[in-house]
Amino acid sequence: MEKVVLTVATTGAWTTKDQTPYVPLHPEEIADEVYACYQAGASIAHIHVRDDDGNPSMDYKKFEKTVNLIRDRCDIVLNLTSSGGLGLDDEMRMRPFMELKPELASFDCGSMNWGHSTTFINSPPFLEELGQRMKENGVKPEIEIFDAGMVYNAEYYQKKDIIDSPSHYQFVLGAPGGMAATVDNLVFLKNLIPKDSTWSAFGIGKMHLPIQYATLALGGHLRVGMEDNVYYSKGVLAKSNVEFVNRAKRLVTEIGKELATPDEARKILGLNKQNSTVAN
Repeated sequence: MEKVVLTVATTGAWTTKDQTPYVPLHPEEIADEVYACYQAGASIAHIHVRDDDGNPSMDYKKFEKTVNLIRDRCDIVLNLTSSGGLGLDDEMRMRPFMELKPELASFDCGSMNWGHSTTFINSPPFLEELGQRMKENGVKPEIEIFDAGMVYNAEYYQKKDIIDSPSHYQFVLGAPGGMAATVDNLVFLKNLIPKDSTWSAFGIGKMHLPIQYATLALGGHLRVGMEDNVYYSKGVLAKSNVEFVNRAKRLVTEIGKELATPDEARKILGLNKQNSTVAN
């Protein structure tokens, strides 16, 4: 039976307790939520952390505590962000994956205006160093695509042997300043990437379900979670990330597929399993 890799993004950089009291922000909360999602069938956990006041952070100690708490409880695939905020120091962005060695880390493949007030910077020198550091540490880039030009940036780094092929892409649709979350845009992006690639997609906010349905129809993998959407249905807050995982599992089952286990996800994505057992 065909397998679908399901990523859960429990926290993100921007979701606040004012928006939903259910978003996990502290290491213990995040680890508890990831473990519950793992038990429900999630294959991968995409990890962001926050400072003590709930603000976006790339604090290494927060990552270390969160990762160790998760690894002590389960073998879910770990995917650490390299962009837990805006205007951060390059070394700060890379230290968590270099020292904690997850199987995956985010590779945001270009700069963009983030809405109408600030800029999300991923300069060419930073991306070259980011790719090289990931390769040195056996961490596979999750190439995050917010706009079509980023696919061509990825192609450039693949040709320069900074990113290995086949690559894994994550289509981020509906971010402020990025491509809108429409099925037409998803199909367009999917047709741009190399045929031997693996890919996943999600829609931010109210388009999370249409993009989820279209992704399954097109043969892609899924991402759900409170980083991207806090509502289970119109006006109804999800009380846990597990609710999103359970719904995705039902949808996957309805089309005759199954959620991949963490080890199956490692095989599908070509991940370095030894990174999942790095000592605390």
